[in-house]
Amino acid sequence: MTRKQKRLAIIFGFGAVLAAALALILTGLRDQIVFFRSPTEVVAGKVRPGENFRLGGLVENGSIEKSPNQMVRFRVTDGANVIAVTYQGLLPDLFREGQGVVTEGRLDPSGQFTASTVLARHDENYMPREVADALKKQGHWQPGKGEGPPKP
Repeated sequence: MTRKQKRLAIIFGFGAVLAAALALILTGLRDQIVFFRSPTEVVAGKVRPGENFRLGGLVENGSIEKSPNQMVRFRVTDGANVIAVTYQGLLPDLFREGQGVVTEGRLDPSGQFTASTVLARHDENYMPREVADALKKQGHWQPGKGEGPPKP
């Protein structure tokens, strides 16, 4: 073997080890990656039942139903489509109708979203960027809401 061939073999060996390490890392993290989806994307079929994802939008007015065993049902909308959500547990203090919300959970085969986590906005100006972008895309953006602090 010539020097050039030895160097190429070493480079390819390091490349193979690096590729194997990257594949192992991505395989290990696959279950931890959670994508954000709007109700329109869910209705369009971009999410498979059983897949873990984040659903974001506005809590639809008049949709919150609370049961005695901390079971809560409500609907999340982006102005164009609505997804029914079921959640069991305590809701954030700022959770209410007409406000931005991000829920994490899974879609069952009937189209019902079962949330494991519910996140609500934390002040008057905050809305998750993905939610704001989805609302702007649907034409339901309310100026002054979710824009954040004014830029200098």
